[in-house]
Amino acid sequence: MNAGWLWWVGGALLLGIAEMISLDLIFLMLAGGAIAGAVANALGASVPVQIVVAAGTAVVLLFALRPWLLRHLRARTTLVETNAAALVGRTAVVVTPTTEAGGRVKLAGEVWSARAGQEGAVFPAGAEVRVSRIEGATAVVVAQQDAPHG
Repeated sequence: MNAGWLWWVGGALLLGIAEMISLDLIFLMLAGGAIAGAVANALGASVPVQIVVAAGTAVVLLFALRPWLLRHLRARTTLVETNAAALVGRTAVVVTPTTEAGGRVKLAGEVWSARAGQEGAVFPAGAEVRVSRIEGATAVVVAQQDAPHG
């Protein structure tokens, strides 16, 4: 009895585990292709046909099903910003005077390089500012009243 389908199912399981780590639905689509390869093997197809069926199914799933799934998943789940993106809009305290040329602010318990996001702005030590964006490892800050809230 041909047990080649077990290799395809094993590959699908490994891809499923990789999907649990990545959560981007790419490995899930590849796992779907591996399952199609297992079905082709179980139906008695040759190895080249199994590979074509697996690859073709994975491509169709990647370009047809994945965008639809992502669209519906994002519509149902709120996006939680992480890392530097989560710092935009937060209040920071100026540690050293901050101008367009540079300075330092205390943001989320850490001291960051900073620069003023407005021409001619000077923020003295102790002033509260709002982070308008993060550029590399530098927080671009604006006056509290000038920052959009949200």
